[in-house]
Amino acid sequence: MKPTLRGADRASALLGLPGWTDCPDRDAITKTFRFRNFAEAFSFMTHVALAAERMNHHPDWSNAYDRVMITLSSHDAGGVTLRDTRLAQAIEEAAARTGSIPAP
Repeated sequence: MKPTLRGADRASALLGLPGWTDCPDRDAITKTFRFRNFAEAFSFMTHVALAAERMNHHPDWSNAYDRVMITLSSHDAGGVTLRDTRLAQAIEEAAARTGSIPAP
């Protein structure tokens, strides 16, 4: 089992991940991504799905038209680990490739 990130280690890991915040109700990080339309949001989700499968680490997520809400937590560790921040980085790269726009 991987150790969970706490305190300064967690803050440091999130520095390069703009917009990712702690979930108020569980030990997880979350971010909402916005796109110009459903097709772009779906394209993004496809990119993330492929990255998640390669990493064998899958997000909790939902989609509503032009938005994709993602929550990351390592269930086997009971919280946020380096696996989550690595997947978050891959998600950021997918968002840049697929046209993510700032969420309001």
